[in-house]
Amino acid sequence: MIQRNQPVLLERTMKMKQATNVEEYQQYQGFAGLLKAIEMDKETILAELDLAHLRGRGGAAFPLGKKWRHLYGAKGDTKYIVCNADEGEPGTFKDKALLEHDPLSVIEGMIIAGFLFSAKAGYIYMRGEYLRIQKIFQEALDNAEKAGFLGENILGIEGFNYKITIISGAGAYVCGENSALLNSIEGKTGRPRVKPPHLADVGLYFKPTLVNNVESFAGIPVILREGGQAYRDLGTEDGGGTKLICLSGHIKNRGLYEVNLGIPLKEILYSEEYGGGSSTGRPLKFIHFGGQSGPIGAVRNLEECIYSYEGLWDHDLAIGSGAIVVMDDQVNIVDYLVSVAAFFAHESCGKCTPCRLGTTRILELLEKFTTRSAAPEDLERLEKMLMHVTNLSACGLGQSVANPMKSGLRYFPEEFEAGIQTAVGSVKGGGW
Repeated sequence: MIQRNQPVLLERTMKMKQATNVEEYQQYQGFAGLLKAIEMDKETILAELDLAHLRGRGGAAFPLGKKWRHLYGAKGDTKYIVCNADEGEPGTFKDKALLEHDPLSVIEGMIIAGFLFSAKAGYIYMRGEYLRIQKIFQEALDNAEKAGFLGENILGIEGFNYKITIISGAGAYVCGENSALLNSIEGKTGRPRVKPPHLADVGLYFKPTLVNNVESFAGIPVILREGGQAYRDLGTEDGGGTKLICLSGHIKNRGLYEVNLGIPLKEILYSEEYGGGSSTGRPLKFIHFGGQSGPIGAVRNLEECIYSYEGLWDHDLAIGSGAIVVMDDQVNIVDYLVSVAAFFAHESCGKCTPCRLGTTRILELLEKFTTRSAAPEDLERLEKMLMHVTNLSACGLGQSVANPMKSGLRYFPEEFEAGIQTAVGSVKGGGW
């Protein structure tokens, strides 16, 4: 029986000698979730997922049970399973660890989905920079097929035919958006689609499609093996399970950790088991949560914050991908946001004008504050630009640009004001 304060997703990574070995994987309860699932009624599987209340670990935090029910009810004989392994959020490296050190857990989760939805084909869209890991994952797929967990008549079940194919991305951040990812799999330009229709109704090759994150798929076998309630008890009422977090920045113990949702943020930051406090010896100033598209929180306001979905929402923050980038009091918020804005401007796919031009103009405006050449009205102009890019962009990339910017303005307005020129020289010589 799983208990709080014990590794769940990372348990095997600390024990297995060869991550792609099926027999060794089974020694640590590997494929136990799948073997239990094939004996269950499909409605019972969905009920366990609802009870577990696993929120999608890719960043959007949508309840996985609801997404799976939507696809289960979608009309069509052909359905596809897709794993989004296009991990592109700076400061996030959790999926990389699972793909490299426990690939069979992700494969098992995808097989369970294939069984539930009677899918014949699954795809894992993997970040192009992960070439070495793609080879590891392919080896795991080959071993799973040799052992009878993939291919024709899986586990002796007549008609349970299912294969998983690796699709290598080209390193475009926007392909982490699910519809852009599906376009890329189809060989099209990786740009977002207009929604609705939802991907569960019209997805890959215009067929109903399930798209989930690597960490989400890795959690499915745990839920079915241990039961939905046991999994939910690992977290909180509004979000079950454990969460993989990526600590980086000015924190002493940088790295990947697995925590129970509901743990105090202060423990993550300062306990020796996790962050260990400031790496520079200076006070911590702010935290960027969930990757570049996530909001920023001032450490001074987070003394009582709980690391859970609802705990961070109460502070206008979000778990997102699980990244926790910590900065000390030597870092100017505007300087930091310039690097964030540069990332968005570079990664915009260019499909929609608000994002294509807006991200560049936001970067240019922020750079004026770093050189003390901003005018007083530039603060209002920046806020309006953020609003327009958020409301008018076609996908989550442009829609999330404002998250770190607005929170930086909210908590550290004095650092923006310091970038406004205090004196304007008078023009001499009689005008133009």
